[in-house]
Amino acid sequence: MKIGTDPIFGSPAKWGPSLFFFLLLAAPAPFARADEPRVLEMENGERVNYVLRMHPADAHVLDASAAPQPRSALNTAKLVTRYLAEGRIEDASLLSNAPKARYARLRESFEGWSELDFRRAYARYFDPGNRIVGEVSIDGHRLLIWHLRDTDYLAAFFLVEIEDRLLIDDVPNATRANLRRVLEAYRAGKIPR
Repeated sequence: MKIGTDPIFGSPAKWGPSLFFFLLLAAPAPFARADEPRVLEMENGERVNYVLRMHPADAHVLDASAAPQPRSALNTAKLVTRYLAEGRIEDASLLSNAPKARYARLRESFEGWSELDFRRAYARYFDPGNRIVGEVSIDGHRLLIWHLRDTDYLAAFFLVEIEDRLLIDDVPNATRANLRRVLEAYRAGKIPR
């Protein structure tokens, strides 16, 4: 055996480039972050445990040629928003866990709206200047927080996983209430954006 070599790995010159490529392949992709467990401490001493997932800066941009399926929080939010931008309240309602109730509320809320009104209110979500602040999850529930730059407003989508799909969560429950607490903390600036 030569001095300076390892009997298992050989000389550093042999495995050095391989190690570099292994580390390069193992490195996380740009903007992709692993889910980060967090805790929101409430003033009354209660704690809300959640997981935060970040998305790339352009994750909210709509690809008109794509046909997203409601298998992720982001895709469901994009579909609902696209349907509303097109005035398709029935299609948007079908992506809810309470579609009849959702449809009735939307129909009442948007009575008298023109095609231009829908487009003006909802197509702006896809503007490049906006972004997804984060996706919060607690068990099978999600909160997708979408920053709208023109109004400096944090829009929210509450979702729940049902049979391998993520649907808008229109049924009040304790987990959704905890997600609302996290959203309120974001809106109040208690959690950095």
